[in-house]
Amino acid sequence: MPLICLVRHGQASFGSDDYDVLSDLGRQQATCLGEELRRRDLRDPLVLSGTLRRQRDTAALLAEAAGWPVPGDVDPRLDEYDHLDLLKRYPTDPGGEPAGESGSRQVQRLLDAALRSWIAAGEPDGWPAFSSGAVAAVEELVARLPRGRDAVVATSAGVIAAVVAALLAAPADGVVGLNRAAVNVGITSVLAGAGGLSLLAFNDHAHVTGDRRNLLSYR
Repeated sequence: MPLICLVRHGQASFGSDDYDVLSDLGRQQATCLGEELRRRDLRDPLVLSGTLRRQRDTAALLAEAAGWPVPGDVDPRLDEYDHLDLLKRYPTDPGGEPAGESGSRQVQRLLDAALRSWIAAGEPDGWPAFSSGAVAAVEELVARLPRGRDAVVATSAGVIAAVVAALLAAPADGVVGLNRAAVNVGITSVLAGAGGLSLLAFNDHAHVTGDRRNLLSYR
């Protein structure tokens, strides 16, 4: 049975002119992730990603660290939703901000509310299309994997939350919680069996704890 490792990209460049670029920390995280995946001794893994730069660069760096061939497969259904567009479309009254709240925490709080509103809107070309596309991308990947081969998918928090929520039949609040908890280069493991996809682990990040805790980040 194929094992699919859905991995969140390394830290992007929050607050810079181009968010879709791995930070120096993000590049270190991707290398650490590759070392961890190599340790797990996956079976001739197929490595693919979404089309976003931070996803593709994470895939390339982890593959290099693991000693695997340079990945070339991409699937736009693994791309993250546009969080800046969501914040514009579903603005939240910024009043009542907690004292001393950092910029990243404020953005996360506003994004939680915008994501919840997006899901609740139920527009066919909105969350339902995004979520079903993410699940279909994983299912189609499994269908084309040769017997005895695993896969590593470099993607983003929203895609991972969508897939996990679909497997657990989680409501909107569950999606928001999963999205918020995602750690950079966290590993979510999905097993593909005769009965379909089964969640084995969500957001495993032991490889960025202990003496590598300096590599832990959420945004």
